[in-house]
Amino acid sequence: MIVDLHAHFPMHLLPREQADTHAWVLKPWPGSPWRSVMLQVLSKLFNYQGPGDKAGVTVDLMKDGNVGAALSVLYAPFDEMDLSAPYGAPPRSKYVKSLQDQMDLVETTIKADAQKAGMALNPQQLKDVMDSGRVGIVHCIEGGFALGADEAEIAASVKAFADRGVAYITLAHLFYRGVAQNAPALPFLPDALYKIVFPQKGTTGLTPLGEAAVRAMVDNRVLVDVTHMNDLAIEHTFKVLDQTGSKPPVIASHIACRLGKAGYNLSDGAIREIGARGGVIGVIACEHWAAEGLKKAKSFEESVDVIDMHIKRIHRETGTYDNIAIGSDLDGFIKPALKGVEHMGCMKALEEALISRYDATLAEQFCSGNLLRVLDGYWRGAP
Repeated sequence: MIVDLHAHFPMHLLPREQADTHAWVLKPWPGSPWRSVMLQVLSKLFNYQGPGDKAGVTVDLMKDGNVGAALSVLYAPFDEMDLSAPYGAPPRSKYVKSLQDQMDLVETTIKADAQKAGMALNPQQLKDVMDSGRVGIVHCIEGGFALGADEAEIAASVKAFADRGVAYITLAHLFYRGVAQNAPALPFLPDALYKIVFPQKGTTGLTPLGEAAVRAMVDNRVLVDVTHMNDLAIEHTFKVLDQTGSKPPVIASHIACRLGKAGYNLSDGAIREIGARGGVIGVIACEHWAAEGLKKAKSFEESVDVIDMHIKRIHRETGTYDNIAIGSDLDGFIKPALKGVEHMGCMKALEEALISRYDATLAEQFCSGNLLRVLDGYWRGAP
């Protein structure tokens, strides 16, 4: 069984005017028409790779792929790329409601499919759903820009999201929005060019809003996800966590190891620090990041080779297999995915391949055990 640390289940549920990112980004970005051109190119990558080029993260595909649960990513691309504001504008309060509405949509959809799936708002509910043979769906959030416009609002919204079962929050994402500095994450744009087109602001990794978010997440036992952060922001996040007097586990939900030069991928130092803090690192299924610095996979077997390289690097840096997980990022605008790992129906084959390369015990750790241990030990979920 696989428990996917990062999968975009809500993406295919969004209203057409929100999900059709390609049409949406044709609108000009105020004062920055050249950025709009970049986004038009990016939008061409926003395609599903499920059967028939449809959504790859559905309940039926998860059942087919022996996926026991998915941490379901709440993300509003139309808010992050807010075309009514200039690039780098600070968050707006209205973004919070966008996520609340998306949570309602997911919960309503899962309730209507109750024989096959169930929402899990805390560790015990997740266990109950999986034990019943259904697919567990757990809320998580991508993008700290969606938490509020000031420190007080961020603290209140993090608590409210925690009360609704959110397990983790990724503070950085594709563009700088006044919360956390982010690493380049547009596959078609080299890191050096990204930094010119979409520059980071300030000299610290987290702004006061970002620091407030980290503190609120600690207060409410919501896991901090350092994916998408640049090295400065990751280091700053660890510092703020230590200042709270707590040392909670930290995750990188959908990432690759820095086997090449890509700033998006985790440095060896960050891998060691996550391991020391008892967290997990979800290996991503995106070919661009997973194969960066490696030979591109031309077959499923070669895709498993790529994933195996990241497993081995995490093991090398942490000295253990306890910090490895699967965080596919499927339906998260990652086309092309690794060959043979394009949708949730492929996960059973991936699990079997890992069993054949290691053994059933270790493969179970990678596929579900390590992540479930972290959730059981830290995630508060709904009271």
